[in-house]
Amino acid sequence: MVFIVKVPGINGEGKTNGCEKAGNAILKSMKEIFSNEQGILIDSNLFDLEEIHLDNSNLKITNKLIYENAYETFETEPKTIYLGGDHSISYSLAKSFFDYCKNENKESCLIVFDAHPDLMPSAKEPTHREWLRKLIEEGFPKENILLVGLRNSEKEEIKFLKEKRIHQIGFNSIVEDIDNIADTIMEFANSRQVYVSIDIDVIDPAFAPATGSPEPGGLSSRDFIYLIQRINKMKNLRAVDIVEINPEKKGGEETVKLGAKILSELL
Repeated sequence: MVFIVKVPGINGEGKTNGCEKAGNAILKSMKEIFSNEQGILIDSNLFDLEEIHLDNSNLKITNKLIYENAYETFETEPKTIYLGGDHSISYSLAKSFFDYCKNENKESCLIVFDAHPDLMPSAKEPTHREWLRKLIEEGFPKENILLVGLRNSEKEEIKFLKEKRIHQIGFNSIVEDIDNIADTIMEFANSRQVYVSIDIDVIDPAFAPATGSPEPGGLSSRDFIYLIQRINKMKNLRAVDIVEINPEKKGGEETVKLGAKILSELL
């Protein structure tokens, strides 16, 4: 049984208020999913479930709680799905993952699906726009990071991407040969411990409108589900987070249902 952890953390400069409610909304929507496409029956009443109780007014304590809880989970659970929250939670989750792998003499790998690189100069407690830069600056190996789906980057982020030579897969490559791209992602992650971070805005707002920074021209929900199904076959997949779903925005129900669908395919 996959371990599911709700992480209702937000630090999105006001743009992500409401994302803290996504975990409960997704789990409620899961009650309407009776099986996934692999034929696995789903009973949400039987989920191995936990929540990290957070006070988003104190970001230092919030990040500490996320880090410590995640580290303990990496020690005890073979695979964990984290339900955000906005993308700021991925800083503490991925930092904990890196430290765990380092202490176990294992190599860590981070695959990020996102419309934005989240590489702006970081505050002390990084927001959803800075978390990845902060993570890299604190030691996560840049050569072990793969960004998939970027389509709107700021000038400073483009400069950072080029300077650090961070691996990327663009949309045209996915559209031209999605099967080959799935192979490429899996080859990149081969022999490493894998963490996958999913910002729902990697998917086109036609399918996932209820998010803080929707960007046109994204993946279809069908193509994304295919990629996740392929990635889920990796035995070295240790953790996935699903973030930036806002049930309170227009299109919330539709976006939550997609989040539940993605979760179901990871079980």
